[in-house]
Order: sequence, then C-alpha cells, then structure tokens
Amino acid sequence: MGSIHDAMAAAGLAPAKAIELNPDGKIHRYRITGDKAGSLNGWVVFHGEFGSFGSWKTGETHTWHPARSQPLTPAEQAAMTERIKATRAAQAQLQSTIHAEARTRAQKLWSTAHPATNANPYLKRKQAQACGIRQLRDMLLIPARDVHGTLHTLQFISADGTKRFLTGGRISGCYCAIGKPVDSLLIAEGYVTAATLFEATGRATAACFSCGNMLAVARSLREKFPSLKLVLCADNDIHTPGNPGLTKAREAARAVGGFLAVPAFEAEAQPCPF
Repeated sequence: MGSIHDAMAAAGLAPAKAIELNPDGKIHRYRITGDKAGSLNGWVVFHGEFGSFGSWKTGETHTWHPARSQPLTPAEQAAMTERIKATRAAQAQLQSTIHAEARTRAQKLWSTAHPATNANPYLKRKQAQACGIRQLRDMLLIPARDVHGTLHTLQFISADGTKRFLTGGRISGCYCAIGKPVDSLLIAEGYVTAATLFEATGRATAACFSCGNMLAVARSLREKFPSLKLVLCADNDIHTPGNPGLTKAREAARAVGGFLAVPAFEAEAQPCPF
C-alpha cells in the first residue's frame, strides 16, 4: 500500500512541508498543502504498523497499514482495534479543544468589529444589504452560530469577494440567521443569497455557507422548529458536474420534510422535480 506519506498525498492531505512521523501513537497537527499559512487543519497519528490521518476542515478520516504477506492474527487485529478506538477518542478530545479555542477567538473578533453597512464595497457590488453582520477594517465578518445562538466561528469576506473561515472553528450545523421565523424559514448557501432572499420575501433566512452544510443545518433547524415550513433554496449549479447545489439542497429537503426552491437562469434550464 506504499508509505503513510504516500497515502496522505493520494488523499489530497499531504503536508505543506516534510514532517517526520515517529511511531509514538500521538496525534500531530500539520498544515495541509494548499491551506493558508499558519493553519493546522491536518492531523496524523502513527503507530508504526498502522496509522490514521485526516482533516479538521473537511472532517474526513483515513486509515493506513503497510502491505502484508499474511493476514493479521486475531491478537494483532484486536490490538489494532483498541489502538484505533484510543486514537478516535484522542482525536475527539483534541477537536473539542480546537473548537473551544476558535469560539474564544471568534467572540473576541466579533466584539472588536463594528456593524457593517450597505456602503461596504462587496455588498454594494452584490447589491445586498448588511443584515446583522459586522466589519473589521475592510473585512466583513459573517457569524456562524448553532441553533442555541452560540457563536462558533466566523466567515471573513474581503472587498474583492475572497472568503475564508477562522481556523479551527466548527462549521457543521452552524449558520448565519437573518430575521425571525414566523411560519417558514428559508435555507440558502451563501450570505449574499440569504440576504437577498430576506429582502425580497421578508421571510427569515439561514445562510449555511456551503451546500455541504445544508443537511446538517436543516436537521438542526427541524429539531428546533418541528412545525415550521423549511424551504431549501438551492444554488442551481447547472455548469458544475453533478449540480452539487441542487443535489445537496434536494437531499436536505427530503431529510427534513421540507420544500425545494430552484432558480432557473437560462431558457434551457428547467426546474428539476423534487
């Protein structure tokens, strides 16, 4: 199966610079190639006879073991299973610590920032309003909170539209709330889409930041609002293979008994059936 370094590279999680892996069974954090400088989204634990690695950013986890001419003995299999359990427990504990640190940083930055206005260059270009978001210097701060209102992380949007998240913050199930729901709640991907929907309809909207987070957000909101009408507002990615925006929105709508809204931007783009 090659080395663990080969497996990390094949999974797209190669270290930005070479790291020495000691078989100490401890979790080590590292910067993944392509991630921003200073970030430590990658993690790896190496026992010698097997290892695990993954990304805090994407949540993916991979395991590795060297090629063997003989299968593991029952004793070896049992020992490996116990080590994997210990690794997962340590990983969960470390992730909890990282999330807690990010919450503290997010709250400090949010407290330092001032309310954003519609004069912000990015908002003006997108013709969107500032709805409960803040600005720090020339950077917009979009809050990502859970259904209890806890601020977990921030999305930063620069004047040129570049977007990034606070390192180490929890994103899954978190969203930016706009307005207060009465009988329905719209769920969209990005902040601008959510703000535009709120301005056009007057209905409460939740920006979940990406199509991959729609299902987690929809489930959290369904649990909080069991009788509310949830409308999943898809990004219709007709030029992207698999149309991830529509695919993920449909999946979320089905999971929570919600409704699906799909924009049609071109004459040949027909609304997809639910």
